[in-house]
Amino acid sequence: MGRRRGVELYRAPFPLYALRVDPKTGLLIAAGGGGAAKTGIKNGVHFLQLELINGCLSASLLHSHDTETRATMNLALAGDILAAGQDAQCQLLRFQVHQQKSNKAEKSGSKEQGPRQRKGAAPAEKKPAAAEKKPAAEAHREGVELRVKNLEAVQTDFSTEPLQKVVRFNHDSTLLATGGTDGHVRVWKVPSLEKVLDFKAHEGEIGDLALGPDGKLVTVGWDLKASVWQKGQLVTQLHWQENGPTSSSTPYRYQACRFGQVPDQPGGLRLFTVQIPHKRLRQPPPCYLTAWDSSSFLPLRTRSCGHEVISCLSVSESGTFLGLGTVTGSVVIYIAFSLQRLYYVKEAHGIVVTDVAFLPEKGCGPELLGPHETALFSVAVDSRCQLHLLPSRRSVPVWLLLLMCVGLIIVTILLLQSAFPGFL
Repeated sequence: MGRRRGVELYRAPFPLYALRVDPKTGLLIAAGGGGAAKTGIKNGVHFLQLELINGCLSASLLHSHDTETRATMNLALAGDILAAGQDAQCQLLRFQVHQQKSNKAEKSGSKEQGPRQRKGAAPAEKKPAAAEKKPAAEAHREGVELRVKNLEAVQTDFSTEPLQKVVRFNHDSTLLATGGTDGHVRVWKVPSLEKVLDFKAHEGEIGDLALGPDGKLVTVGWDLKASVWQKGQLVTQLHWQENGPTSSSTPYRYQACRFGQVPDQPGGLRLFTVQIPHKRLRQPPPCYLTAWDSSSFLPLRTRSCGHEVISCLSVSESGTFLGLGTVTGSVVIYIAFSLQRLYYVKEAHGIVVTDVAFLPEKGCGPELLGPHETALFSVAVDSRCQLHLLPSRRSVPVWLLLLMCVGLIIVTILLLQSAFPGFL
């Protein structure tokens, strides 16, 4: 078997830090930038149209939204609203896709006209200047119109060097929660961004947070703690290392946390966390992946996931798969139930993977997935967006197994009857 490789879908003109996939429109949304430094590197959010062409999944730039001097470091998606973490603030964006009837001139034109370009075309930032100046930017391509509008924005972090580290919507998209370097969790109404809750969750910065449908909120921080909250009150803390596979002399911290559905259990949830060594050692100890019961918050199983330091975590829509990225650029897919590794590409990016996201399993997802079992997208500081496809695992249907068993029994009886007349 040859070495697995990710497929390069797209290369942006700036480092990429955040990634989301819209199940309704099939848009892949990648964001990043060079920040406020005057390096000539732009900041933006790119909307890529995913298409299945001749059995291969491809991505083409539909629209580039300029975020001026602010790089987008984290994203959350709820319907047609994006929450973008930019420096110390959260900016809400609304995007709308409209199908337009194309005229004869458009039909006779080249397929590469307009701001939407496939990988390998001219740099994406060379779009008409008029499109950049519109407050609600519009893009047209082959009868597709995309409009992006800035909504409300609010400062979400107030440390001496403020930076929003994470943003998440709740299950019905009426609230969003943010966390940053000041250790506070703040909850905001959508889309007004009116603050409804503010509490100190960690000493030091918050690394990640996850919102459950029952209103519980899980946070992980650089103080080595993982905590469960309800309306700002501490419910419990996660205790992994006390009964885990490592000694207390090697401190670990929680790097990421995500809730995921339990397949075949409607309404069932599991919590997944990643633990990494708190300090870099010459001979680094392994990182760990843990599944937790979402009611008792007790660990169900823990699995070592190698010595590469994990940088990001994603859970597929059905809760079947887990996707991981590492600081050395590798991409991994695990099966969530057993924490068994199914897919691994070493140093796919060659530099820290900043975000991973699965292709949704509803909406446009099944049509785009084709014959594969799942698809994982990854972005990194190298400005590339890669596609990782997991081939369908060969499995025998239950009815076929039963039929084979019945056939085997019949054949055995016939052989015995032939060898021993009068057997029956």
